[in-house]
Amino acid sequence: MFTRGVRGATTVARNESAAIVERTRELLAILVRTNGLLPEDVSSAIFTVTDDLDAEFPAIAVRSQPGWEEVPLLCGREIPVPGSPGRCVRILLHWNTEKTQGEIRHAFLRGARELRPQWAVRVPGDESDEPVPRLPARTPRP
Repeated sequence: MFTRGVRGATTVARNESAAIVERTRELLAILVRTNGLLPEDVSSAIFTVTDDLDAEFPAIAVRSQPGWEEVPLLCGREIPVPGSPGRCVRILLHWNTEKTQGEIRHAFLRGARELRPQWAVRVPGDESDEPVPRLPARTPRP
């Protein structure tokens, strides 16, 4: 058995707890369904959010799901690269599986599709999403 990384990302319409939880659950559900993933086979998960999301921890959305209560979850801040998509939640699942790395299905949803076009997944209603804001340019350091 190997530990494989499963990547995903999505964007959130508003910096609100319910919106962050909803989009994080949507992303997790797609990763679980497309890979046949079981929580007891997940070693851990790391979530990052952009600086413009601070209303909720994405891990809250996962920890409340049946079977995920014992999976170690960690949240952090994403590197604020100027011009990258804002209001973005990213996930890295560490999954113990017999699958090869090439068999893993990653999922980048909504405004995050541009980050990894080869792993882009369309979901119902994403065509009506508002445009994703861009992270601002940094001010030069003295």
